[in-house]
Formats: sequence, structure tokens, C-alpha cells
Amino acid sequence: MKKLFFILPVVIIGFIIMTGQKAEELQEDPRWNTPRSVMYLSGDYSPLPVVNNDIHQFTYSPKIHNTPIGVLTTLPNVRVLPSTVTQQTENIIVRSPVDPNILFGSSNSARLTGGSFINSGSYFSSDGGLTWRSSDSIVAPNFNDQRGDPGPAIDKNGRIIFTHLTSSTNFGGVTGMGANYSTNNGQTWSATFQVVNDASADKNLAGTDDSPSSPFYGNSYFAWTSFGTSPANGRAARTTNGGVTWDPQVIINATPSGHNAQGHDVAVAPNGNVFVAWTAGVSSSPFTEDYVGIAKSTNGGVTYTATENAFDVNGSRSTSFNGWGIRTNGFPRIAIDKTNGTRRGWIYIVTSQLNLAPAGSDADIILRRSSDDGATWSAGIRVNQDALNNGKVQFLPAVCVDDAGGVNVVYYDNRNFPSVGDSCAVFISRSIDGGSTWTDVEVSDHHFKPKGATGFAGGYMGDYIGIAPSVGKVVAMWMDDKAGVAGFFNTWVGALQITTYPLNAFNLLTPPAGSTISSFLIQIHQLL
Repeated sequence: MKKLFFILPVVIIGFIIMTGQKAEELQEDPRWNTPRSVMYLSGDYSPLPVVNNDIHQFTYSPKIHNTPIGVLTTLPNVRVLPSTVTQQTENIIVRSPVDPNILFGSSNSARLTGGSFINSGSYFSSDGGLTWRSSDSIVAPNFNDQRGDPGPAIDKNGRIIFTHLTSSTNFGGVTGMGANYSTNNGQTWSATFQVVNDASADKNLAGTDDSPSSPFYGNSYFAWTSFGTSPANGRAARTTNGGVTWDPQVIINATPSGHNAQGHDVAVAPNGNVFVAWTAGVSSSPFTEDYVGIAKSTNGGVTYTATENAFDVNGSRSTSFNGWGIRTNGFPRIAIDKTNGTRRGWIYIVTSQLNLAPAGSDADIILRRSSDDGATWSAGIRVNQDALNNGKVQFLPAVCVDDAGGVNVVYYDNRNFPSVGDSCAVFISRSIDGGSTWTDVEVSDHHFKPKGATGFAGGYMGDYIGIAPSVGKVVAMWMDDKAGVAGFFNTWVGALQITTYPLNAFNLLTPPAGSTISSFLIQIHQLL
């Protein structure tokens, strides 16, 4: 299956000098914004070369999985922007509410040699993730104020809202949080709106109100941590005009003593209520995540009411995880069912945790759900279905709800390899009963050995990955170094095609009366 990629040429002008930071210093810092480089960066900028279409694929045919919940088909993986000069880590992907075929993804994008820079990748697909138009930077008027930590959303008008850390010099110190918007699917971007000046800002993600029945339809929101207070607490901001301007930040919680609020994620319910989730990690090394906090706004992001300890966790945060020497976290990811099904409005939060049931002694993915607008939360439900306490680890999860109301969780997983220090894959677990039971499918068609990205301190490989629904499938986006030099990470996508009936119910070419099947699956059948 041929994949076509188009690269946006970017001209970058500027000058940068940066000193490194020792790995041990980073490891003792609870802030996990874009990692410091251990390299000395300098040099004049020159036009970025157009990356050729060296699309390294490991498979070219879909794989059909006959599972207890029906046919699940995984598609061949592709790199959205093959590169041997720019590291791509920390991936996120979102879907347009205007056209479910439109996806936008991003990454931390960093070049450490020859015209060094840090920015964010811009990855756009109009066909549900089959092909991508990609650039290794956000083409905004000021290249230097993009400091990484991408947190995009796509609003009701199809406008891409892009939130991020800011800086005054390329690869310089953090100056706060900012946002841009694009009205042409990421080809060009507005100037950065500086939402807050705060050198202690860290780790943001965003969400948007795309429910026409909501009184705040069209608002977009993002949230982050400020380490400018002790303990660190959460902040949020909103735009009511598609990112043209942003209201001043509001403080959303008052973290209890001995903890730091960190790892914020945002989702908006069909009724317009805004939910922000974070973990409260202990304030001393190793900063383990202790519980999940939830802030809720019922007035369109003007004010928030916080539940500091919504439920307990014991996160998988580490600076040298599972023999790989990488840093990991147990930060939460959140998604809300916006379908018209019986679980409309249900809220789902996933974390990676261990040594706290239902997780075992190794890191597992645990889900909590709320069916009453965040008032109460279920007991933990173990998502990954490998054997408990088998020494295998699952980490960096992300969650989405698809158009059929299915709950889908993507994560890294080493269940098929030696327990410590060996290879890893990417899995998606899917539930069609609101998270009560799960089916696991490997979505990656290749494997890699986790490791710190070359040139970065503290075992940094990227702190999150992403998943989003599209038409008849969910699309995962992650980073690995399989196709290039070891330790040099690129962004990959893989998709899980979904049907809602068992494989033995019909012949793929002649479905029973009253049922339908996508032409995509018919084509797959003809290929096999």
C-alpha cells in the first residue's frame, strides 16, 4: 500500500547558544518540560532540507485479528516525516469535529547538529491517517518562541489551536505558555499569543468544546503546571474566539502540602463542563504519583472546583525505567464519550501504575470511569490483559472514545519479550462495554528497544503518545527509533480498523441482509 508524504519547506533564521545540563540535575527536578540537551548548541540557521520519501515500512498488508469482540484489523505502520536529522518525540494526535477524516499530530521536534533548533512537528492528514503532509516545525512568524510540549486541539470551525511552552530564544529557557492557531490545516500559523509569562510553567495539554448543544460551544481550553508556587499547582486558560486571544490564566487547585500537581490533560463533556485531570506526585525524589486530582468548570472555564484526591494511584514514574534507562511517568490521560449512545457523557481516565491493585508488581494500565459527570469514580480496572505479575510493563497510555462508543487505550508494552531491558511494542486495548472488559491487539508491526534519545539528558524518550478516532478506525501516534540510527526517534502512526460484528457471522464479500461492511475491509479480504 503506497504512502505519499509531502514536506513543507521551512526557512529558519536565527542564532542560538545554549549550555548543557547534567543528567543527574534533571533527574532531581520534578519539572518535566522539554528536556535540556547535554550538547553545546550553536550555529547559523540555513534552510531545512526537504526530507526524501524514504518511507521505511515493515509490513505492506493489513493484519486481521479475530477477537471475542469481532474483527479488529491493524494497518501497516508508517513514519509521518522520515528524518535522520530531526528527533521527533512526545507525540499527540487530535481529530477535527468538522471532518472526522482530518487528523492533526505533533511532536517535540529537535535538531542538535548543524542549525540546531527546537520546535514542534506539524503533521496533517485528510484521509484518516493514510497519508500525511508534514513539517518539522510550526511555521509561525517567530520561530524562536516555540519551546516544545505540543498540546493541540481542533475547534468547531476546523481551526487548529496549538498550545505550547514558549521561549525568547531558540532552545532557550522557558518563558511561559503560549498558543497559535491555523486556519489552513497547519500550513501557516498565527503569531504566538503569550498566555502567561511564567518561567516555571510545565507540561500542558488542551481540549475543545465541539458539542453544538453546549452553552460554551466553540471554547477551547488548556491546562498546565506552575512550579512557581510551593507546592506546584495547576493553571488553565480559555479562548472564546478560536485562539485569537486568550483570557488570563486561572488557578484551578491548591495542591496539598508534600505534593506537586503535574501532568494535566483536558476534556470537555457534551454539556459543556470542562474537566482537567492531573496527578499529585510526592514532592521529593522519585516524585511518584500518589493520587489523581480533578478540576471541573461548569461556567465555560471561568472558574473551577477541584477534587484534590479523586482516587489513589501509585504511578510508574522513574528516571531509569525497567532496565532501559528511560524516564517514564504515571500522568493521567482523559477522554469523554460524546456519542449519542447509552454512555454519553461518561468520563474515562487512564494511568500507568504498579503495586496498587488492580495493578500488579510491574507497571500496568489502569482505568477509572465516572458515569455521573465526575461526582464519583469507579474502582480501578486493569486494561492490559496479559498475566498479572508476569514481570512485563505497560506505560505511557493515552485514551480516546470512538464514534461507536468504544474506549481505546494505546500504550507501550514488552509482554512478548524478556522482562527487563529488551524490546517493546505498541498495543491498543479496546472495550465496547464502557471499560468493564478489554481486548488487546498489537498495533505496531515492528519492535524497538526503548532508550534515551541521543543528545538529551535524563533518559528522555518522550513523555506521552496519542490516539484519536477517525472514520471506522482509531489512529495511534508514537515515537520509536526502529527505522534509523539507534537512539534517533521518529514519529510513527498505526491504525486499528474496527467492525462491530463477529467474524463468523458472515462472509466478508456477502454480508447478511440488514448489515453493512466498509469497502476497506472488502479490499483487505481481496488482498489476502
